Amino acid sequence: MATLDWYLLIGTLLFIVGYGVWKTRGSKNVNDYVLGGNQSKWWTIGLSVMATQASAITFLSTPGQAYHDGMGFVQFYFGLPLAMIVICIVFVPLYHKLKVYTAYEFLENRFDVKTRTLAAFLFLIQRGLAAGITIYAPSIILSAVLGWDLRILNILIGILVIIYTVSGGTKAVSVTQKQQMFIIMIGMFVAFFFILGYLPSDITFSKALKVAGASDKLNILDFEFNTQSRYTVWSGLTGGFFLFMSYFGTDQSQVQRYLSGKSVRESQLGLIFNGILKIPMQFFILLVGVMVFVFYQYNSSPLNFNPAATAVVSNSSYADDYKLLQEEHLKISDQKQIVQTRFSEALDANDAAALASAKKEIISLNEKEKLGRDAAKVMITQADGSIETNDKDYVFIHFILNYLPQGIIGLLLAVILSAAMSSTASELNALGTISALDIYKRNFKNNETDEHYVKASKILTLIWGIVAITIASVASLFDNLIQLVNIIGSIFYGNVLGIFLLAFFFKYVKGNAVFVAAVITQGIVIIGWWLDWMSYLWLNAFGCALVIGISIFLESFDRMMKNGATIKS
Repeated sequence: MATLDWYLLIGTLLFIVGYGVWKTRGSKNVNDYVLGGNQSKWWTIGLSVMATQASAITFLSTPGQAYHDGMGFVQFYFGLPLAMIVICIVFVPLYHKLKVYTAYEFLENRFDVKTRTLAAFLFLIQRGLAAGITIYAPSIILSAVLGWDLRILNILIGILVIIYTVSGGTKAVSVTQKQQMFIIMIGMFVAFFFILGYLPSDITFSKALKVAGASDKLNILDFEFNTQSRYTVWSGLTGGFFLFMSYFGTDQSQVQRYLSGKSVRESQLGLIFNGILKIPMQFFILLVGVMVFVFYQYNSSPLNFNPAATAVVSNSSYADDYKLLQEEHLKISDQKQIVQTRFSEALDANDAAALASAKKEIISLNEKEKLGRDAAKVMITQADGSIETNDKDYVFIHFILNYLPQGIIGLLLAVILSAAMSSTASELNALGTISALDIYKRNFKNNETDEHYVKASKILTLIWGIVAITIASVASLFDNLIQLVNIIGSIFYGNVLGIFLLAFFFKYVKGNAVFVAAVITQGIVIIGWWLDWMSYLWLNAFGCALVIGISIFLESFDRMMKNGATIKS
């Protein structure tokens, strides 16, 4: 990295932290600290909601997902607009009417303390793990690519977030997220236009899309009804709908964003704003990944994008064999460039036969390249089983560091770290709030002053920040980081959503039945995930339906037993 990149990176991060602390100094009561004094406008809510969901994982993993698997991942978000409509109609008015600080406060009003505490506890487990991952994701990748120390990066990101989140609470999170989203989107657009500029002079954007299509990277819609397929239209509309309804409707890291709104209308407009823009944003980020793929059709790519994996195998007894794989990979890359040129010429000549022939060769070369990459992964594992071979998360950062000019590299690294900070700040803010109000206040200290609970929230936010840094320091990379966060959420979200739907729509079901059903459901969902009964997205609908069904059964059985006892007496 050049000096200019360092100035841009450090200056951006210090500005965000300083601005957050300065703008939100002086929060002295619970309403100011937890809900930002209910002063947020709809655009602040919308950007804050979007920034909370769009972590560094989004900007590292999603382009790599598109590079390897194409645009199909966008189907994951198809249920989002539907979820936003339901939340705006059902959840938002009720939360504002009850004037709750947390989503789980409502559950005590409807059921009892133990159900509120259980839901809060499930949130703390899954969101605490996710907070560690949102720190770890950029750290592991930047440390591998830039040679920075992993633990120092984890601690640095965690401390920067802790400073302004503990200081200013919800308002600090919201105001900094507006700046972060501005930096993020500018950075992604800059990267996109640089990629297009690096393509051969005769490859227009329209032609680049056709090049991507020839390798099946633009297959967006999959209507196959298969519960084992991760990304289809149906899994997005059903599993995605339940996941997003639970995430935005019951996850405090999101609920706290729109509870800070000036009115019900402001909160609703903020969520609709997110629902309208989220799919186009994800589509654009995937498109960036597809354009990176097109770029590498005319430029050689590494056999494995993870530099740490390449270094390990190159210094092992498998070095010579790996070098042969690299040489074969370069030959295939050269052949692809020739065939892609023929494909481009056939497009210009509108020669259908030549197009079909070139596309057939492209597909064949892609298969050969995939076999080589798979063989490389096996060899890397044999050299060192602890090294991550799945390189999806390294594709975009490799392109940034190797092809973008000075200054732009610093900007894009600021994008990645800003995204990590924005999502982590929301999570720590929510974890501190839930711990202070749903656990500490409700179960231990119920009659203290506002200043006491603000202090407790700050201390617990700090503790959760330390926990997140600790989790990040001992975490290990998974198949794909953006999938890991969604898998963790899917294991818990369906159950929690079912509890809320019971509270809203099944008035005759009482707290005891719901509590027992939720405990049973969580055990079954974890077993189902462990035994791979279905794709993780379906776990959301499965968990939701299961807790509702078991609760209704237990409540009906309890009433039947009571009626039987009454008749006998």
